[in-house]
Amino acid sequence: MSLSPAEVAAHEELLERLYAAMDAGDGDAMAACYTPDATFEDPAFGHLEDGRGQAMWRMLCQSSGGDLRAVLLDREVSRNGTGTAHWIADYTFSQTGRPVHNDVHATFVFRDGLIAAHRDRFDLRAWAGQALGPVPGLLGRTPLLRLLMHRRTRSRLDEFIAAHDRRGPRTRAAS
Repeated sequence: MSLSPAEVAAHEELLERLYAAMDAGDGDAMAACYTPDATFEDPAFGHLEDGRGQAMWRMLCQSSGGDLRAVLLDREVSRNGTGTAHWIADYTFSQTGRPVHNDVHATFVFRDGLIAAHRDRFDLRAWAGQALGPVPGLLGRTPLLRLLMHRRTRSRLDEFIAAHDRRGPRTRAAS
């Protein structure tokens, strides 16, 4: 695939829109930047698909308490339909009240004018030290932190999705 200069520019604008929406705390606008089948991956949530990445952004924007600040430092889109971004997030981690400054490098794959795959990379150990404190942050040196983070974040995401499903609340039928 070889994108035209106009398509490259449109994808660059899409990345700018994504991070502007994050800075504004608008999870719905962020979710609109992705294809319905987009995948997302980062050290805290692991690999997400089936709309869970879009739900994650909605959840994070909603739980940020309005103090999430995102700054897109750099972005680049290539003619082969991929891109990169370097961005910074500053926020208060809602579960501990601790301030976080997260330096993130992202890669993207674009399709049909939207993001089809998004992968964020950041130092999980540094993040844990800020968000959770020095003692839990020590776990950042072990694979245990990643496992515990994935379980906890996915559980929170499952609860969020169940409570905010666009089709309305789900109820279980009595057996």
